[in-house]
Amino acid sequence: MARVLISMPEEFLTRIDEVAEGESRSRSELIREALRTYIHKQRIKDNSLAMKNASILEQLLD
Repeated sequence: MARVLISMPEEFLTRIDEVAEGESRSRSELIREALRTYIHKQRIKDNSLAMKNASILEQLLD
């Protein structure tokens, strides 16, 4: 697995650690899950936009 170095405010890191501890997870697990969720939502958003555009195009072509 690759390692990634990121910078963030201490307060943000403290909050991440609090959430991770509350969920009995590591910081890395929590951040990986957050990124998976973000990527999934982006794909849904992209697909929704593509469907909307296709619908508009179909209406224009009718």
